[in-house]
Amino acid sequence: MPLVAHSSLPTFQRLQQEGQTVLPPERAAKQYIRELHIGLLNMMPDAALGATERQFFRLVGEANQIAQFYIHPFTLEGLPRDEKAREHIGQHYESFEQLKEEGLDALIITGANVTHPNLSQEPFWKPLIEVVDWAHENVTSMLCSCLATHAVMEFRHGQKRRHMGDKLWGVYGHRVVDRTHPLVNDVNTLFDVPHSRFNEITSDQFESAGLKVLVESDEGGVHLAVSEDGFRVVYFQGHPEYDTISLFKEYKREVKHFIAGERVDFPPFPDNYLHARDKAILCEYHDRLLTALDEGGELPEFPEALISDSINNTWHDTAEAVLGNWIGKVYQITHQERKYPFMEGINPNDPLGLAE
Repeated sequence: MPLVAHSSLPTFQRLQQEGQTVLPPERAAKQYIRELHIGLLNMMPDAALGATERQFFRLVGEANQIAQFYIHPFTLEGLPRDEKAREHIGQHYESFEQLKEEGLDALIITGANVTHPNLSQEPFWKPLIEVVDWAHENVTSMLCSCLATHAVMEFRHGQKRRHMGDKLWGVYGHRVVDRTHPLVNDVNTLFDVPHSRFNEITSDQFESAGLKVLVESDEGGVHLAVSEDGFRVVYFQGHPEYDTISLFKEYKREVKHFIAGERVDFPPFPDNYLHARDKAILCEYHDRLLTALDEGGELPEFPEALISDSINNTWHDTAEAVLGNWIGKVYQITHQERKYPFMEGINPNDPLGLAE
């Protein structure tokens, strides 16, 4: 069912303009449909703050038709923010203290940009541990995305991520390795997922921590894994929430870094993502750019308009299906619980009843 615009967050208006169903709270109050309250811990940097909101809001809103979704964005103290981002957060985000008092049915934790070789040196480290520890005891299920997965795997399971040398960047084919798990019920057994990262948690690391790998790729590694009980914590290493042009926008940012002298090499193309025609256009742009830089001439315009509409999305429908399964199980469990965290009839060590 629809998202509920329970605040003045601009993301609601943006999604409504895109055709997403968004209800004002007064209309939602008249619907005899159960509410689900989902927290979104947005740790992304300022430039990606709004896009990350829209991606996860969109994915949740499209993923399941069983409830009205109240999504509660919040962030962590200590993350560097510019004035515009601080104003946005102060006006539209909620506080962790407020959410602890009111309770959540589920929690999504985004990735973050890092500046230190060790995650424990990042400003989000201790505040994130506090959120995760609270959620583990008080929220039905927690979904960790990319960097959040790496952080939680380190401080809860002692499994440190490993640098891969080169960046894993592109869209990769994945396979379902456990077809019996409810999160991948009725999902294609082969599907694509975007990735964008330098580090990974390997399949062996997940399994040595007692966790279950559900989806993996020969090129991209593990995408989806779950906690020992099968549901309390869901781990993503990929980015199923990405928009069609997210990787292209990232490529454009890397080109800007090259022009500014912030990277010495021109960025490679994301794997398995661009058509041959688009690559040819970008190669021509690359040649013209190098000539302009060498000769001190006017820089050519980045050919974004020629390429954006030709990029295909090969992952969003499966992302909706997995999120829909996740939300459906959250709904079932919280409907039985009525309160937080687990009550009579729900085994906290086996919430999905997989051992039965």
